[in-house]
Amino acid sequence: MSRRSRAREVALQILFEDDVNPRTTVAETKQFVSARLNSPELEEFCLSLILGVRRNQAELDTQLSQIADNWSVARMAATDRNVLRLGAFEILYTDTPDRAAINEAVELAKRFGTAQSAHFVNGILDKFIHRKDAN
Repeated sequence: MSRRSRAREVALQILFEDDVNPRTTVAETKQFVSARLNSPELEEFCLSLILGVRRNQAELDTQLSQIADNWSVARMAATDRNVLRLGAFEILYTDTPDRAAINEAVELAKRFGTAQSAHFVNGILDKFIHRKDAN
């Protein structure tokens, strides 16, 4: 696993916790990230993902809902929902290449989701890229 992949994994853990038990402060988040990554560069990357998703969650959810046929974000499994938020954030707001963001999200879905999660995440984020490119 690459170092940035590990940072994304830690970001997903925090985003999942935010979703199912929203009580984490920024200080607690920093402490959790620091304890797991032990690298200032990776910690900064991880925190930028977490804080970026938190800041843009309403917009990300709206766009994901519009793309996911017959699925509201609330109906999605919590893991899939947060993997999608993370992938969509990277596609829209970072310099990560779109396909790399999808591949990273698919790997997270394989590791933490159900047997169908990887296909679901890949399909939604692929549509997300095409929609972004069309605008």
